[in-house]
Amino acid sequence: MDHSMHHSGMDMDHGHGDMDRGGQCNMNMLFTWSSKDLCIIFRQWRVTGPISFLVSLVVIVLLTAGYEGVRQLTRRYEAAHEKRLNAFNTPAVGDHENAGGAAQANVPSSHTPHSYDASSPLLVGRDNRRAVEQRGKLIMALLYAVQVFYSFFIMLLFMTYNGLVMLAVAVGAFVGYLVFGDNLSASKSVACH
Repeated sequence: MDHSMHHSGMDMDHGHGDMDRGGQCNMNMLFTWSSKDLCIIFRQWRVTGPISFLVSLVVIVLLTAGYEGVRQLTRRYEAAHEKRLNAFNTPAVGDHENAGGAAQANVPSSHTPHSYDASSPLLVGRDNRRAVEQRGKLIMALLYAVQVFYSFFIMLLFMTYNGLVMLAVAVGAFVGYLVFGDNLSASKSVACH
């Protein structure tokens, strides 16, 4: 058996002398302050120098603050959804006034005062309660999935084990709380989701 062709045309040198190692990401499993060969989550998000590192840190602060924005959006949607559902339980405008008297029974509906507030029972009354519940549950599930994905993305940022990236995540949480943390306790627990 002739093995002379086994290595022909291919240089199988496994040493690193001739290989181009450009584009390699440094994965740290221990805490570090170094940004040398640092890739943040994706191979394409590479730190190539001090300017790209600074830009990356600013982006991380904005991303982390944005997470608080998504949480605020979810809380507002939940409150609005609860208000829509509660509108089914409250009497429509004028129902308590018409309970005992027939005087307004002859008044055409075009003369009845209407409120065009988005939470008005008149507007909610067009949908039945079941449809509103199902649509609300679907949207809240979608918002929850976005929050879980976002929180794990932030966790991956933290798992670069780079001290400045970790600080940028904390600064982003601080900024996000200042901007979006209206009327919330600052003592909420830290969790992945």
